[in-house]
Amino acid sequence: MLDYDDAIEFYVGKLGFDLLEDTDLGGGKRWVRVRPSGSDGAGFLLARAVTPEQQASVGSQTGGRVFIFLYTDDFYRDYEAYRAVGVEFVGPPRDEPYGIVAVFKDLYGNLIDFIQPPPASS
Repeated sequence: MLDYDDAIEFYVGKLGFDLLEDTDLGGGKRWVRVRPSGSDGAGFLLARAVTPEQQASVGSQTGGRVFIFLYTDDFYRDYEAYRAVGVEFVGPPRDEPYGIVAVFKDLYGNLIDFIQPPPASS
C-alpha cells in the first residue's frame, strides 16, 4: 500500500523529481503530484490504493510491462547516481536503436525504462 512520504522520498529524494503539490485532503488522503526535475511536461499523481482490488494491483498496474519512460541527457551520470542511492535496476544498461536504456523498479515494483536517446543526426 502506498505510503505518501515513502513515495515522495523515492521520487523526489532518490530520483530528483520535483514535488508539485502535496495537499492534505483529510481522512489520511493526500493529493501528491510529482514530475521529473526540469520538465514542463507530464507529471503524475501518487495515489493510495483504497479498495482491495486497487491494493492487489499495487506494483503491477501495467501487468508486468514498463510503467513509464524516463529520459535523461546523460545516461551514465544519472545511472550511477541512482545506483548510489539504492535504485534497483533489473538488468545492465544496453544499447538499442532508440538509445541507451536500462530498466529499474520503483519502490512498489513498477518498471521504469530509463533512456538516453541517441544524438540527433543532421
